[in-house]
Amino acid sequence: MESLATALPWIQIALAVIISALVLLQQSEASLGSAFGGGMSDSVSHTRRGSEKIVFVSTIVVGVLFVASAILALLI
Repeated sequence: MESLATALPWIQIALAVIISALVLLQQSEASLGSAFGGGMSDSVSHTRRGSEKIVFVSTIVVGVLFVASAILALLI
């Protein structure tokens, strides 16, 4: 258990770097105008396919792993 306690901060740092990179890789169709209430009201639905879907699902998985490691850090 002690070796996990020493490795856990490094695991959390690696997960934080990976999730940051994955979030930055995601494409955003929202422009600055949509942040202030503007934007396209006739927008079509967008289906993620290919690498975009892989990055999206990977972001969710790494996020869940990061939260799990934070909870684990509280328990040890």
